[in-house]
Amino acid sequence: MTIKPLAYRMRPTSIDEIIGQQHLVGEGKIIRRMVKAKQLSSMILYGPPGVGKTSIASAIAGSTKYAFRTLNAVTNHKKDLEIVAAEAKMSGKVILLLDEVHRLDKGKQDFLLPYLENGSITLIGATTSNPYHAINPAIRSRCQIFELKPLTIDEIYFALERALHDEERGLGTIKTEVSHEALLHLATASNGDVRSALNALELAVSSTEPNNEGVIVVGLKDAEECIQKKSFSHDKDGDAHYDVLSALQKSIRGSDVHAALHYMGRLIEAGDLVSIARRLVVIAYEDIGLANPQAGPRTLAAVEAAERLGFPEARIPLANAVIELCLSPKSNSAYLAIDAALADIRKGISGEVPDHLKDAHYQGAQDLGRGIDYKYPHDYENGWVAQQYLPDSIKNKKYYHPKTTGKFEQALASVYEKIENASEKARKK
Repeated sequence: MTIKPLAYRMRPTSIDEIIGQQHLVGEGKIIRRMVKAKQLSSMILYGPPGVGKTSIASAIAGSTKYAFRTLNAVTNHKKDLEIVAAEAKMSGKVILLLDEVHRLDKGKQDFLLPYLENGSITLIGATTSNPYHAINPAIRSRCQIFELKPLTIDEIYFALERALHDEERGLGTIKTEVSHEALLHLATASNGDVRSALNALELAVSSTEPNNEGVIVVGLKDAEECIQKKSFSHDKDGDAHYDVLSALQKSIRGSDVHAALHYMGRLIEAGDLVSIARRLVVIAYEDIGLANPQAGPRTLAAVEAAERLGFPEARIPLANAVIELCLSPKSNSAYLAIDAALADIRKGISGEVPDHLKDAHYQGAQDLGRGIDYKYPHDYENGWVAQQYLPDSIKNKKYYHPKTTGKFEQALASVYEKIENASEKARKK
């Protein structure tokens, strides 16, 4: 008989055994209330691997005593769904845990929908993908959506201790001594994934020879060898990727150099030089902008150096760029200005180019009134002269509003203010 892995054996059999996710299963929270009332609705549980999606599903089934079946949307076929549906017809209710629910094809989906409608199958879909992006609306609209969070270090530590002392399902019948440092390392290095931590604990115990007294002693070194360094949840096509990029940009925008270096470190660990490079150049022009106009060219130079060097050395010019961007004055005035102009254009707020600005470099242009009365700014003092440039219908529109967070834009703001004041005087004449 094959012995199931420790992580499988330690899955909770009731909602009271669930570790973490107290925002869903804590006293008075939504999933616990549903279980107590025996009023289960179909749901989608999403979050990174190893945070308890399957555990919550099995705990719900254990707490309600309904039949519980597990399928995978990729590897199981429509015939497997038909077997579950037949069981639901006979028993009146089946809880179906459907892993990778975002991969459910149309045929399986069409078969499943009527059973979700009449309530004979309660679907618990599990996915690591954001359901609002990845799951068909027909399924999504029939389910409540709950996000699961990575477990904390304390929660994983508790799960490891429980597994060590559980004589029925865990390692409690084995004479073991696992140091606090070893448990803490497993809890920390698993990065919120309790399954990874339990698998490592089981490997450490099973691969360590007992001492002369028959006790398996597991220390920090054993723990380090038995858990591969688990990187943060990162999928270049998934939500974690965009969440980290977003956090990087917002940390730089907020001038928090420590947070920015942390999030860039996560992207470096994922080997994602392309995304780092693109985002840093965007930040240099979007968030730093005219407050420090040299940030853009310098960031581009750092990115080009990083691309030429490759990892691991690429981290050095990238760190230079991130620190400069964090500590630079910030201005989004150019970004806001072009977006405001585009917003008007897309709403149809525009107009005809004034005749005096139209192209006059062809025969007959003057007969059409093109270019007549155009004032050539270089012929005037200070290289500026009052004249209308915008179409008549929006001639008083203002898109650019300067900020004064950097010396360069302060100088631009001073010029802008002089031009605006002179233009206003000219309009009043």
